[in-house]
Amino acid sequence: MRCERCGKETSSFIMSMFNTEMICMACKAAEKNHPDYQKAVDTEHAEVCRGNYNFQGIGKPKNL
Repeated sequence: MRCERCGKETSSFIMSMFNTEMICMACKAAEKNHPDYQKAVDTEHAEVCRGNYNFQGIGKPKNL
């Protein structure tokens, strides 16, 4: 599989907290260092608690 964000080949991936992209672990590490990461985590958690299991995320920041 290829990372949907950087395009590199990867054997492990995870969904982004900002959108529905499946990303490699290097992109996940960069994402975790973004200043809006905690906002994305908290917003997704709130949506799941409301029963929205298909939340699309808050959107990928332009500088990520």
